[in-house]
Amino acid sequence: MDRATDMPERPAHLAEEPRVNDYDRFAEAYSAQSENSLVNAYYERPAMLALAGDVAGRRILDAGCGSGALFAALRDRGAEVTGLDASAGMLALARQRLGADAPLHVADLKDPLPFADGAFDDVVASLVLHYLEDWGPTLAELRRVLAPGGRLIASVDHPFVAYTIQEPRPDYSAVTSYSFDWMLDGQLVPMRFWRRPLHAMTDAFTVAGFRLAAFSEPQPDPAARELFPEDFPGLSAKPVFLFFVLEVPPATT
Repeated sequence: MDRATDMPERPAHLAEEPRVNDYDRFAEAYSAQSENSLVNAYYERPAMLALAGDVAGRRILDAGCGSGALFAALRDRGAEVTGLDASAGMLALARQRLGADAPLHVADLKDPLPFADGAFDDVVASLVLHYLEDWGPTLAELRRVLAPGGRLIASVDHPFVAYTIQEPRPDYSAVTSYSFDWMLDGQLVPMRFWRRPLHAMTDAFTVAGFRLAAFSEPQPDPAARELFPEDFPGLSAKPVFLFFVLEVPPATT
């Protein structure tokens, strides 16, 4: 269809506004900051690995793999890992870390996944679901690519914390977005997440065909106490992320 000639041009100041969640723009800065940070390296990743347990020989999809830190840790534990991320910039860093033979795919979790039914024993989704307004299509696809008896292991922003990020407080029972700026390598980068109540999370998992096996509100790795003496007490005393282990029912005979 031809462009309408009487439509006004997009204002210049809007055209120059930076995109939200633009990981291609700040891939290197984010990867460097999260590599050894208290929240990522001594809290979120150890918790994901603990929930995954013994992964030797298991086929794992790292959905939203970023620059590959969790991918590498799972592979070191003997898993057969495939990575997927919407950011080509983050995957370029993952390629440098993981090598030329690592199976990495540029794909958006809002779209159908480029994998066969039952292709994986586990899916790990590390801090990615809160970027999505609608979990339904994504969870359906993750369920599809999991084999019977497989697991989805996911971490998200804790709903109680997300609820507090706005004044006046939003409606806790509603799915709402919130925006903020991250400071990365001296630059502010605009971000947008979606918050939802805890019951909406568990309802979405159930509708997609998962059953809840465990959820966790872990403590940070005690080794971080001496490394981050100022921040460790605060992280130990408040909720930050919420972790789920969801199972696909085993095949019936």
